[in-house]
Amino acid sequence: MKQTRSIVPEIPAAAAIAAGLCLLALARPAHGQDDALDRVENELSFSSQDNCARVKMSGTLDLEGYSVSQPATGLLYSEGDRFFVPRLSLFVDAQLGPHVYAFVQVRADNGFDPGEGGPAVRLDEYVLRYTPWENGALNVEVGKFATVVGNWTSRHGSWDNPFITAPLPYENLTGIWDVFAVRSVQQLQAWAGVRPGSTVGGAFLDVTRNVPIIWGPDYGSGAAALGDIGQFDYALEVKNTSLSGRPQTWSPTETQWQEPTFSGRIGYRPDLAWSLGLSASEGPYLQASAGATLPPGRTLDQYLETVIGQDISYAWHHFQLWAEVYEAAFKIPGVGDARTQAYYVEAKYKFTPQLFGAIRWNQQIFSPIATPTGQAAEWSRNAWRVDAGPCYRLTAHTQLKLQYSAEYQQAASRNLGNLLAVQLTARF
Repeated sequence: MKQTRSIVPEIPAAAAIAAGLCLLALARPAHGQDDALDRVENELSFSSQDNCARVKMSGTLDLEGYSVSQPATGLLYSEGDRFFVPRLSLFVDAQLGPHVYAFVQVRADNGFDPGEGGPAVRLDEYVLRYTPWENGALNVEVGKFATVVGNWTSRHGSWDNPFITAPLPYENLTGIWDVFAVRSVQQLQAWAGVRPGSTVGGAFLDVTRNVPIIWGPDYGSGAAALGDIGQFDYALEVKNTSLSGRPQTWSPTETQWQEPTFSGRIGYRPDLAWSLGLSASEGPYLQASAGATLPPGRTLDQYLETVIGQDISYAWHHFQLWAEVYEAAFKIPGVGDARTQAYYVEAKYKFTPQLFGAIRWNQQIFSPIATPTGQAAEWSRNAWRVDAGPCYRLTAHTQLKLQYSAEYQQAASRNLGNLLAVQLTARF
């Protein structure tokens, strides 16, 4: 089956890097530009005379260039080897007294994931939060927001993320489809391209059908309760899609709450350096349109994705460390549980006030699934990936980031893939 991906404009990788370096040369001495961005930032902040109501507007402009070996892995929509992705993100933070807070994120780009070809302008996030007490023990929010699971979503923005792409658990596609119910182990293997001579799946996984454990920051819609109690923090959410749900399902106008997903995280901070967390989530992973493909007597809530995660972070002087481990199971009636484990370890070191480097090791392993004859069979592709790259803060408002990734996937068509990416970010 041929993969259908949107084609985005191609540019030579060297041209993308050269453009970034030119901007670097222009930005380094441009203290006046930095002052101008400071003035813009000040002009976008408003408050009432009694300071009870405050509104702050901000944003980032990202210019990204990619050079990838095909087929592109992860959540990259491209049939070309090189492509360019511009992105404008606008944020609105509003505070009304000590109890009410609102946040909105608007993005303009060529789709939520690079090259997707989705709506040019979107409301990616909108949140209304109520805090009954000023001690922060309880906050209640409703809207469309990033998942509370794990620790990557709290730093997934382009300015805070040491890398350009997400860790493997948040973008590596599994053999599971969300638009069609699995009927057999053989069909699942075909979707993953691990079945010899398969005519479905084949050379690559299909980002329009296959899903990862967690789809990026998972901006699903719903409600959450969160807070801090001493050295502990907690967050509980109910959303309209599972963690693996694709961006098209996040909006409440696209997916209702007939089949909700429940997720949560408990965190512990023994001191200022360490943070530990335990997350869990469960909910149906099939889209409503897949209901027509269910076997007789089956319902969507019998096809559940269950995720257990552990996360840790550590900071000491110029060194930072993050790690997450996820165990996920996709329940398939009549077939069994398709299980997988994924993790990453990420380190960042600041060499100077403007220059830091980061490296990340990622791996995903798929447990065997039993066939009708009782034999164990692979149901998706084991994979590992290493990411590395520097980031240079040109000014307080601009930075240039490079990333090289080498990825291995257990597939006959191509075992080793490469990615080279450059990202220029300006924030205001």
